[in-house]
Amino acid sequence: MTMTITSSAFKHSAEIPKRHTCDSEDLSPPLSWTGVPAGTKSLALIVDDPDAPDPQAPKMIWVHWVLYNIPPGTAGFTEAITVKNLPTGTLEGINDWKQTGYRGPCPPIGRHRYYHKLYALDTVLPDLNRPAKAILEKAMKGHILAQTELMGTYLRAR
Repeated sequence: MTMTITSSAFKHSAEIPKRHTCDSEDLSPPLSWTGVPAGTKSLALIVDDPDAPDPQAPKMIWVHWVLYNIPPGTAGFTEAITVKNLPTGTLEGINDWKQTGYRGPCPPIGRHRYYHKLYALDTVLPDLNRPAKAILEKAMKGHILAQTELMGTYLRAR
């Protein structure tokens, strides 16, 4: 069985609803996943935007959410999940606002793509003390059993 990640709020390659962006409530979208492989000890989730600041001339990948050590039996997250509602053991990293937690799409120009990347790991990672994405990716290296992604887009109304 292949690991997949989906959202009831938007389909792959479709528009992310405004309520999940800086133009509205900025709520994390509901996410669910299936097909977590046997032997998985933890999951990690990274949400990022490779089109920053301008899709016509991207210069960086902007990170919106970093979570790790999600228990492997977790089947997803409800909409607007908060730190107190995360599954026991789940740890947060920092986004590019230098904060923990979800921050939604807020593109300065053009339609951006937002990747919700889920990783199945063969280990529970040590507490990395609110790592940035790059630190988490380095810690995951050699431990990824499977990965999947859900991509949504967003264009701000002007």
